[in-house]
Amino acid sequence: MPTTPVTTANSSSNGVQETIMLELVDENGNTIGTAEKLSAHEAPGLLHRAFSVFLFDEQGRLLIQRRALGKYHSPGVWSNTCCGHPYPGEAPFAAAARRTHEELGISPSLLAEAGTVRYNHPDPASGLVEQEYNHLFVGMAQSSLRPDPEEVDETVYVTPAELAGRHDRDPFSAWFMTVLDAARPAIRELTGPAGGW
Repeated sequence: MPTTPVTTANSSSNGVQETIMLELVDENGNTIGTAEKLSAHEAPGLLHRAFSVFLFDEQGRLLIQRRALGKYHSPGVWSNTCCGHPYPGEAPFAAAARRTHEELGISPSLLAEAGTVRYNHPDPASGLVEQEYNHLFVGMAQSSLRPDPEEVDETVYVTPAELAGRHDRDPFSAWFMTVLDAARPAIRELTGPAGGW
């Protein structure tokens, strides 16, 4: 995965976990400052920049992941292909491609912007709050997955009907339906009317 000045400045070369900073934004998505990741998610939450990625296979099925049990926020729940936060100063598109590679071991194909959505979702289990200005991206997964077990417990490709059934019976992230619904116009454009999204 290529590095940029932003990713180099925010990565550790000695294996020590460094403080992760997020970009705080106003209601229009303009950068207004930074905050440490955990503090930005503590109630009532600070509005910060985030991204969500939705990747599909050639059959129009959505790739979803079950978040690793070791994650401090929303562990063990299903969610979209990849989500996360740009480093301060990092373009959301670059962050989306970077994290997809880090979590799933693939580089998305045809990755395209799909709009933004702003939401406030408390997580009842952890007490953390997602106050996010979220940049949405859709694209294709056209290579074999190599998930990082520290990030991802399980992956599966689902049709709309399979997703609905799984959503009825399994726990999903608090933000999942909000970001999926906001991305649907771009998803339909990518997968076509026959995809059912």
